[in-house]
Amino acid sequence: MDTTKARLIKTASIIAMAGNALLALLKITIGLVAGSLAVVGDGIDSSTDVIIAMMSLIVAGIIARPADAEHPWGHGRAETIATTVLAFFLFFAGGQLIIRAFTSIVSGAHSEVPAPLALFVTVFSILGKLGLAWSQYYFGKRADSAMLKANGKNMVGDVVISSGVLIGVGLSIVLKIGILDPIIAILVGLWVIRSSVSIFLEANMELMDGSSDTAPYTAVFNAVRTVPGTINPHRTRMRRIAGLWDIDIDIEVDPELKVRDAHRIACQVERAIKESVEGVYDIVVHIEPAGESDQHVKEQFGLRESEL
Repeated sequence: MDTTKARLIKTASIIAMAGNALLALLKITIGLVAGSLAVVGDGIDSSTDVIIAMMSLIVAGIIARPADAEHPWGHGRAETIATTVLAFFLFFAGGQLIIRAFTSIVSGAHSEVPAPLALFVTVFSILGKLGLAWSQYYFGKRADSAMLKANGKNMVGDVVISSGVLIGVGLSIVLKIGILDPIIAILVGLWVIRSSVSIFLEANMELMDGSSDTAPYTAVFNAVRTVPGTINPHRTRMRRIAGLWDIDIDIEVDPELKVRDAHRIACQVERAIKESVEGVYDIVVHIEPAGESDQHVKEQFGLRESEL
């Protein structure tokens, strides 16, 4: 896999790890001192981001390894697996926060109103998370990394979470109603769980070699149409490997063509697709004599243009 991508992921991961470690330490410490469960929960969420960043560093080293006999497509899927693990971390963190806040309400430990210090650390957290989210999106776009983009999405969610904490703690202090703090903590936990499910579904789509977007397929068929001599593109399959496309396609050509001429058409099809589809990892073009594709009718994989 591209070493530049691995380097970008490492850089983004170090930034995320350092920034979230600082925010987590501040929010958990000040949240305990100020008596705000919502702020402590926000800090716990940031501490999971530290684990996620450490995991990203490990993944960056794995995907940089070249293909080998056991992994002929390379090691890019490690990123997708890590994204899935990230989703489970978030789900667990959200669930733990909800349980802790609910227990606080049931036990009656919510009577104390948080100290104003909780507001200041939350404002600082919002500003810090905005900067970290921007960095993850920036490096994620440059590296075309689903993992970094998912982490950026997670940090945007963190900004929303911290904003909710700020409003909730502020109202709790102004209105002198202590129960507002654990209620906000429960809402924070629900948001974290929602984000984790969204990230999991996106990663699962890639692990299942699926795609919810037909635009890349349309681009492939349009590219094939520009190559003279190609007939009936079919059994087209596209899958993502660490943000790059692995494409298989069958085309028909004049059965009277020489092998050399048919091969030349296949090469032209490859070039046309690479010019039309961004981030192509590999393309396999299978040549068939025109009029003999009926033998594939019962095969349950691949798409024709008419099926889009």
